Amino acid sequence: MKKALGLVLGVGLFALLLVFNLKVNGAPGVTQASSAHDDTKDAAAGDPGGTALTIYNQNFFVAREHVPLDLKAGVNHAEFAGIAAHLEPDSVILRDPNGHALQILEQNYRNDPVSPEMLLSFYEGKTIDFVVGRSPDGKDMLQKGKIIRSGFVHPSYVNGYPQQASTQPIVEIDGVLRFGLPGQPIFPALNSDAILKPTPSWLLRTDAPGAFDAEISYVSGGMSWQSDYNLVVSDGGDKKTDMLDVIGWITMHNQSGKTFDNARIKLMAGDVNKIQGQPVAGRMYAMESKAMDAAAMSPPVQEKSFDEFHLYTLQRPTTLRDEETKQVEFVRSTGIHAQRLFIYDGARTGDYGYYNTEQIRNDANYGTASNPKVWVMEEFKNSEANHLGIPLPKGKLRFYRRDTDGHLEFIGENVIDHTPKDETIRVFTGNSFDVVGERKRTNYRVDANQHWMDETFEVRIRNHKKEAVDVRAVEHLYRWTNWKLTEQSAQFRKKDAQTIEFPVTIAPNGEQVVTYTVHYSW
Repeated sequence: MKKALGLVLGVGLFALLLVFNLKVNGAPGVTQASSAHDDTKDAAAGDPGGTALTIYNQNFFVAREHVPLDLKAGVNHAEFAGIAAHLEPDSVILRDPNGHALQILEQNYRNDPVSPEMLLSFYEGKTIDFVVGRSPDGKDMLQKGKIIRSGFVHPSYVNGYPQQASTQPIVEIDGVLRFGLPGQPIFPALNSDAILKPTPSWLLRTDAPGAFDAEISYVSGGMSWQSDYNLVVSDGGDKKTDMLDVIGWITMHNQSGKTFDNARIKLMAGDVNKIQGQPVAGRMYAMESKAMDAAAMSPPVQEKSFDEFHLYTLQRPTTLRDEETKQVEFVRSTGIHAQRLFIYDGARTGDYGYYNTEQIRNDANYGTASNPKVWVMEEFKNSEANHLGIPLPKGKLRFYRRDTDGHLEFIGENVIDHTPKDETIRVFTGNSFDVVGERKRTNYRVDANQHWMDETFEVRIRNHKKEAVDVRAVEHLYRWTNWKLTEQSAQFRKKDAQTIEFPVTIAPNGEQVVTYTVHYSW
């Protein structure tokens, strides 16, 4: 009976353990996915009390850091010797994130770290030693000199950046004055009022003494970011379209004079209004605070709409060292359909950029010089259906094409502005080698008294390729706003009030000729 009871209890216990194990662990695949998701979420969240940066592509950033304070009841003095070098002092906000009472009686900022010239100024009128060489036994050879003038001039600041100025120092040695230093100065001690780094300081009053981490937020210059896109072009199946593979990189530049360790970084894209040399603390801090409250993002960089801009968040905290350039991939896509365009704009009017409308109409030679170059452009739509569909921050596009030996060759580059999703991108990549154009005026009549003018043009486009090409011949009807075509050899499309376009197809090793006559009246 005891054995049977023990057997029953053992089987029951085994079944309970089995059920418990299944409930806790679930299926192996589900367990791994859940664990990976939790790890990613934890990594994305980072240290909520750590350093956070929002970098703008206009050479400034908003930083949030923590300052350890140990306050006594009453008035306290505190300082933070780790601030960025190009701080906007009026943007500094110090607060206790836990909501404790903290009254700021006074806030100061010093940005005059010691330099050799400044140390010399501390010893003006005094005698110090100079190292002027080495003796045969390897010891320093010293020469005493009296600092008459240090040459130090306090720097002026433009948009937070110091503009250094100085004059030659004057030193008295053995009763004789000389310009310049006789050697390397040796300073007896550092002035007690000297600082080594830019330093904000405060007079604080609190009724709740104790140690805690205060939060400091500020706007500073010296940090920027940009986006760069590398696109590999290959021929589409119909020979008239291209296929693009794109990799986009975010490049961050830190020239703030400070290293930010294990920082959570957000990048703001858009044309944020920034008044140079004026306080921007209110709006910048409000935007920074709102951005820092955002949820954790997916790796490696997640984009989202924010106010009237777009915010790109690095999924993992990273260290951004002073004078460091850091790159992070933020977009990768293949199979993007693009169209290669050949555009011929034959009127060379750039030489007359200063002309007004009256001069354009009255100068008979305006627009008669011919431009032989045919532009090559790539056009594609930034849509989900075309394997993109994300807001693309402004940056440089570099185009490559793979040669028959498998090597990538550079074929052109250009820049794009901030581009929302579902917009079309068209960029100029260079001039065609084998497709050329020629434009000449064949007739010109004007009657100034009757206020009319007729002009006839002939546009020739030659294709030296082994395959046919489609070219858009662009013509600008620049003489006056009131016009009509009285004769034309091909159909045209009106692009705007004074621009038309003739689409033509040119056979291999062939030529197409377009002629038209335009009548102006005013």
